[in-house]
Amino acid sequence: MGEASSARPNPTACLLVIGNEVLSGRTQDANIQYLGRRLGEIGIPLREVRVIPDVAEVIIDTVNEVRARFNQVFTTGGIGPTHDDITSECVAAAFGVAWEPHAEARARLERHYKPGEFNAARQRMATMPRGAVLIDNPISIAPGFSLGNVHVMAGIPRVMQAMFEALAPRLAGGAPVLSRAVHATGLPEGRIAEGLAAIQARYPGLDLGSYPYYRLNGSGVAIVAKGTDAAAVAAAIAEVGALMAGLGATAVAGEPPV
Repeated sequence: MGEASSARPNPTACLLVIGNEVLSGRTQDANIQYLGRRLGEIGIPLREVRVIPDVAEVIIDTVNEVRARFNQVFTTGGIGPTHDDITSECVAAAFGVAWEPHAEARARLERHYKPGEFNAARQRMATMPRGAVLIDNPISIAPGFSLGNVHVMAGIPRVMQAMFEALAPRLAGGAPVLSRAVHATGLPEGRIAEGLAAIQARYPGLDLGSYPYYRLNGSGVAIVAKGTDAAAVAAAIAEVGALMAGLGATAVAGEPPV
């Protein structure tokens, strides 16, 4: 049984994680998992993630490269008030537009701060590429923005998540990416590899991932099927379960317990 081909492929997404602190190991990124899951749910699978430094030419070149390759590009980090928060001005340079005060963003921030506290540093957070459309920030007021297919958000996970949820209704997605898993304790990954490859060949429109796990009560392998065709996902994971049983293992639906 093979997977029926989709009439129209889903749009694709790329994430740029911007910040020297991530590359140095000082900060552990917590946004990739959230965005990967949420984008899959709205049918814009995340196909690539890059972690890049706070270096203007790198940001500009990378934004221009990926916005031409992917339907949607998301950036996290580098939109605060300090000297190394340069994402906004780099996106302006990538698009070849002016980086200038955004009237609505400035008005929001002026209302938020007490008189005299909306200083030059904070005014940077209201300076954006010409033509930017704001992404609301219900957590800390300072908005993100969209320009074309590039969406610029904060790096702080709680703030980024709130921004993404404000943005999500504006994104044109496709069929949701569905996921089913099965696991077997005591089954080495190498024993299932050949049979799994044959199942993958029968379902070219799905992603079949093999993930060995190690627990106090034993090791094993989990197989995850992902795709937009619910019937194909269910059929493929059923075949994997049968393969595991044929190798003498007990196939258990779902991911292995932590």
